[in-house]
Order: sequence, then structure tokens, then C-alpha cells
Amino acid sequence: MIKFSEKIKNSEIYNTALKVIKTLSDAGFESYIVGGAVRDLLIKKNPKEYDICTSATPNEINKIFKKSKLVGQSFGVSIVLQNQYAFEIATFREDFDYLDGRHPEKVKYTKNVKSDIQRRDFTVNGLLFDPIRNKVIDHCNGLSDLKNNIIRTIGDPLERFSEDYLRILRAIRFSNQLNFDIELETSQAMEELSQKIKNISIERVRDEISKILLSTSPGKGIRLLDKYHILNIFIPEILEMKNVQQPPDFHPEGDVFVHTCLVLDKLSESISENSIEVVYGALFHDIGKPDTYDKTDRIRFNRHEYVGAIKAEKICRRLKFSNKQTESIVSLVKEHMKFGNIKNMKKSTFKKFVSIENFSDHLKLHKADCLGSHGDLSLFDFTLQKLDQLNNEPILPKPFINGNDLIDLGVKPGPNYKSILSEIFDDQLEGNIKSRNEALLKLKELINND
Repeated sequence: MIKFSEKIKNSEIYNTALKVIKTLSDAGFESYIVGGAVRDLLIKKNPKEYDICTSATPNEINKIFKKSKLVGQSFGVSIVLQNQYAFEIATFREDFDYLDGRHPEKVKYTKNVKSDIQRRDFTVNGLLFDPIRNKVIDHCNGLSDLKNNIIRTIGDPLERFSEDYLRILRAIRFSNQLNFDIELETSQAMEELSQKIKNISIERVRDEISKILLSTSPGKGIRLLDKYHILNIFIPEILEMKNVQQPPDFHPEGDVFVHTCLVLDKLSESISENSIEVVYGALFHDIGKPDTYDKTDRIRFNRHEYVGAIKAEKICRRLKFSNKQTESIVSLVKEHMKFGNIKNMKKSTFKKFVSIENFSDHLKLHKADCLGSHGDLSLFDFTLQKLDQLNNEPILPKPFINGNDLIDLGVKPGPNYKSILSEIFDDQLEGNIKSRNEALLKLKELINND
């Protein structure tokens, strides 16, 4: 029996899931909440979604619910819409003959829920909950593993992972998210089969790695990805940061790899909701250091941010991020060292810097970068104070003049256009030019002196 918090008892999504179960039960079908939702309820976490399994076939589900859609005909999975919530309802089934490391060649519906549980991945995800009777049903010793904080496959781990090699990454994710240990035989099978993940689509791999990085312990997640050879397969550049020493005055924490893991953890601690771009920006921000390491007089990494930006873009293309995501991640890597000069920036330079797209992500990365090394947040605080002072000013106003004004004054198009317009716009940002007329006077002065 689960003792619910008032928050869960009163949550609309839980009560809607209960309504769906009752509807199936009233129609004569055995039905349960299954998987991660049951696990989360038992460890006092509020589930974000509720999956349901049932003895009803997809055709029977479609007859019972007006708003339903078959989304996995081969696997008996339907989506039912109730009160604006989408519930994935899977028919009890048995799977046979996984030949491609992902899909069963044959699926057979069954009325036996025990058989359905045996095909699932991990014991802590194989628990059933009957919300009508408020009863947990355990056919795989999941309660014991949940109590002992253990990730273990249901049945033979080699067999379970061979059915879908992505389960190796899922084991890492659950271990990381829940802070559970991976059971020995499960761990050994993961090491033995990890190279098989090469056969999984890069998009599925990337999405699982992203979930690991968005967890509460991404640094630990990176170390687990290393332990099971996942980084070596998909992002070997991360491993190059190991044993690359840094100036101890600025980086008492250790080498670049250790620093990167700490930055990811600090990012997770300080921000509850991070974008995937800022997380990968943190992962890649110092990826250029191994290539720029120099110790002639002291340790330096000159222009490592630019080298890192080039490497980051190659990795993003490999992982098939969208163009927009790639641009954001590369920008985070390329611009992260500019905070070091922020106190000396002209007003115009500062305004241009803080006006780059998604600057809030740049701030998040800078703060985590500091906390993951020397701990000095003075530049971060200065930036916030400066932004507050500019709060009543448009950060990047519309320029008073443009190229058409140069043409009107008889200046032929050429490379000097950009420098002239940039100089006048800088004066505008500094507050030295306050109107279009003043900008035109400055323009005429520059042309006459050219």
C-alpha cells in the first residue's frame, strides 16, 4: 500500500489516471499503473506521467475511449487522451526474437501480466500499482531492489540488453538520477555489450546522454559514461581532458576533466531548469584546452575558447543537433572567456556582449565555471550590477544611421562601410551620440577626414 502525499492525492493527472484505470476495470479488463510512475510514487517523488498496462487489446481500448490513437500497432501501444493528459496504454504482451538489438520480430498479446513484466528492463521499473485497491504488485523483486537502491535487469542481463542496447544507457541514467548502484552482473553485462551501442541511432543515444546531463548529478553521469566506454565511442574528445593540468591558483580542483564534471554539477545545483544547450556548453567549454596546453613559463591555454568552439561544432554535427542548438552551444564555448575582461569593457562593448542571444545561459555557465574552480563570483556579481544599472536603457537600440545614409552622401559601397557604421554605433551605445542629427554630423566628419 502506498501512502500518498496530499499533493499527489489532489493532483489532476493522478486522478485522471485513476479514472482511466476504473474505466478499463469496469469494462472487465485487468489494468495497472506501471513503470517509472510506480517507482517514483514509492520513493516519494511526484510522477510527471503515468503509463498504464492492461489486458485489453488496442481494438478494445479504442472502443472504450473516444479519444484514443494506436501509435505502436506492432507492439500494442495506444495513446488515450483524458482531461488534456495523454496516457500511454500498452496491452500485456510477450516479445520474441530480437534480431536488430532494438525491436522484437514477433509480439504476442497475453492475459498474463507476469509474462508482460518479464520483457521489461529493470526490476525497479517492473512494479505494478492498482490505484483502485491502493496495492503494489511485485513480480520481479523490484521492491527489494528499490529498498536497497539497486539497478538490476529483470532476468538475464545479457538477454535484456541484447533486446535493446540503449538499455545500457538507461541503466546509467537511472543509476545517476536515483543515486542507485548497478548490480554486479548487470554492470558486467553493460561493459561486455557497450560497443553494441554503435548500432543504435545517434539521435536515441544523444537523447539518453542529454537526460543524464540534465539530472541532478551530471558529473557522476559523465564518469559512468566513461566507465562503460560510451564517451570513447561517441564523444572521445571529452577523454582528452583527463590529466591536462591547470594553474593551481585558479583551478585547485584538478585537471580539465575533473573541472568539467564539477562545472556540470554546479550548474545543476544552482539552476533547477537548464536548457540542453547550456548543459552541453558546460560540457564543451574547455574542450579546446588539451590542444592549446602550453607550459613555457606557466600553464596557459591561449585562445582555447576558439579552438574549443571548432571542436564543439564538429561534435554537435556528429550528435545531429539542430542548427539552432549547435549555434547556441558553440556560442557558449566561444564567448565564455569574455567575462574575464568585463570590468574593462567600454559601455558599447558591454552592451553588445550582454545582448547576444540567450545571454542568461552565458551567465549560468560563467557562474558554474567559477564555482567549479576558484569560487570567486566577483565578475558574475559585477555583470548583474551593471545590467541592473542599464535596466532603464535599451541594451541595443536601433542605430540612428545605416548604409543608405552613406550612399546618400556619395560614399561608394566598400569594406569601410562596416567600420564607419560600427564607430558611430559604438558612440551611440556609449551615450556620446544622442540623436540622428548628431549621428549624421559625425558621419560627415568621418567622411571628410577619410
